[in-house]
Amino acid sequence: MGNFFDDLYSSLFQSSEKVPLNHKENFVYKFSELQEAKDWSDGVEGEAIMAKIAKNYAFKKLQLEEMPRVHILDSKYARGFAITYEEVFTPQTFSNLFLAFAQRVLALGYQQVSLDRKLEEINDQVRSTEKFYFKPPLQLPVADQPISQLYGNVAIEKITLNNQPNYLKVLATFYSDRLYQDPMPFEELVNQLFENKIDGQD
Repeated sequence: MGNFFDDLYSSLFQSSEKVPLNHKENFVYKFSELQEAKDWSDGVEGEAIMAKIAKNYAFKKLQLEEMPRVHILDSKYARGFAITYEEVFTPQTFSNLFLAFAQRVLALGYQQVSLDRKLEEINDQVRSTEKFYFKPPLQLPVADQPISQLYGNVAIEKITLNNQPNYLKVLATFYSDRLYQDPMPFEELVNQLFENKIDGQD
């Protein structure tokens, strides 16, 4: 009899398997955080880290690797790179790099479409993805002239696992539609991200 009531209790009150965390929200950074990232990227430390990543990006194209490791993404309609969180970074400088890349994309004339954060539970780990998404400025179509897509649509992501930085990714996706011009060379975008200072008030 006891087994019967145990089984009945279990069937009534035992919850099904735990539902994995899956949450997405829009958010904004404070002005002070954006300003800190700008000051950092234009300062000695930021310029040194930008130069190191640029060098490692060039090395990766030659099949060489140095820390922090850079991974190159190349497909028919998308190009990009990812940067592994390694010893050269702290959580703060990694966040500054994420924001600095976003600010440099805006400086190229892009429009920010969204900034969101997604939390997911994967294999007992919580993954957080912060993502900026940018599009070229809207343009009125001109007869018989394709629309400029600049470098394509640009996404910048910062991924953390269990609250620890993991990697940062920049991805440009582009249209193959006849309505659009061919995208500008991706390597130009890379150079802009690593070399340009951010315009704005100090």
